Amino acid sequence: MPALVPATAASAVPDLLAAVHRLEASVGTVVRGKPQAIRLAVTTLLARGHLLIEDIPGVGKTTLARSLAASVGGTFRRIQFTSDLLPSDITGVSIYDPENRHFELRKGPIFANIVLADEINRTTPRTQSALLEAMSEGHVSIDDTTHELGQPFMVLATQNPIEHFGTYPLPESQMDRFLLRIHLGYPQRQVERDILKDRAGGDPVGALSAVIDHAQLRAAQDAVERVRIDDALVDYAMSVVEETRRNAAIAVGVSTRGALAWYRAAQAHAFADGRDYAVPDDFKQLAVPALAHRITLPAAHESLGRARTEAERAISEIVARVPVPT
Repeated sequence: MPALVPATAASAVPDLLAAVHRLEASVGTVVRGKPQAIRLAVTTLLARGHLLIEDIPGVGKTTLARSLAASVGGTFRRIQFTSDLLPSDITGVSIYDPENRHFELRKGPIFANIVLADEINRTTPRTQSALLEAMSEGHVSIDDTTHELGQPFMVLATQNPIEHFGTYPLPESQMDRFLLRIHLGYPQRQVERDILKDRAGGDPVGALSAVIDHAQLRAAQDAVERVRIDDALVDYAMSVVEETRRNAAIAVGVSTRGALAWYRAAQAHAFADGRDYAVPDDFKQLAVPALAHRITLPAAHESLGRARTEAERAISEIVARVPVPT
């Protein structure tokens, strides 16, 4: 296996990779039959990004998020998004202490290492936007004061299709803050049969413990940033991005932030595969989860389910058409 970092730190690489693979295995003991979804979730974490898990209720979105949080350790908070949730319920609020005659910050659940935003599209756009600053900048502003969030920090959001009653579409600015968007689908018959038999005894997530500490995780994230990407691959990525901006079937193409997210995700994907360099397949395999939620389709595609399918088809067609460097 090639060294992923300079020789002075090369001895640490096998330990980092082993920790990453333990993380995937830990989540896999609960989320059965979804190795690709687990790899994409871990890829997001390694790239210091945020993950949107979108699918119908009951297929394991929350379980995947909780399993990843439990396997990473650190502080974990779950926010159940509802129509009456307020921005201050997420970020916190300053309360006046009459005894000491000063305002005291009561921190909200956003002050955690892993934040599960469950059913994020069941609250209003105003409350959804309370996550924007935290996801983009790693801090929140309360009463004109900036408060830094701890590291690592990751938001795992679950979202139900817009066809389900009581949901609000996420604004484009917020969708763009998610590094990847994935969906799980129904499990295969045998996997689902095993789940029915095994889950009678209770919640398996509660039995999980941390398999990677924060020092190892930060070291792995640092190593991801050193993964090499050849100039030819950068040109390939730019060709795909520019094609989304020229395509007549797409109203708004991928932004520069989206292109950078795809680049970072490819680095993390290569690292998880044990390479210190990216290959075309790293970009191709991540094109749909990294780019499809960043494009805007014509207004005719009103439902979330249809829009997602059409966006993923458009990205897949572009990737199939753009020549891959050899």
